[in-house]
Amino acid sequence: MPKAKGKTRRQKFGYNVNRKRLNRNARRKAAPRIECSHIRHAWDHAKSVRQNLAEMGLAMDPNKAVPLRKRKVKAMEVDGDERPKELVRKPYVLSDLEAEASLPEKKGNTLSRDLIDYVRYMVENHGEDYKQSGKPSLILCRRIGWRLNDWLMPAPG
Repeated sequence: MPKAKGKTRRQKFGYNVNRKRLNRNARRKAAPRIECSHIRHAWDHAKSVRQNLAEMGLAMDPNKAVPLRKRKVKAMEVDGDERPKELVRKPYVLSDLEAEASLPEKKGNTLSRDLIDYVRYMVENHGEDYKQSGKPSLILCRRIGWRLNDWLMPAPG
């Protein structure tokens, strides 16, 4: 069967292509980006996922990390068949994660920034006099005003 026209051109070497950058970008795309910065900085790309997590003191499989106890214990058995603990070489990752988890949760705004600024502007100019600010802002301020109390009230001090 004949080939399509223009498909038989010989391959030429691309001298203007940076091979090092090309390989680095291919490697970066192949491995997903680790979102957690503590784990990302301690990650060793030469090791497997299980080895990396074991060095950090984390578990790959939670079912194997905390095994369930068997209900029937034979009288002859002794607890000598425990698995040896893996060596935690990077304990600072676990302590950083625990410190980050113990921080108080950041309060998220449920309103858009533009809406907050508009209502703040209206309240600063007109105060609680909703009728003077106009009908649309009357409805808006009544509906949203209670959510903005913590922004509008000055901090005690």
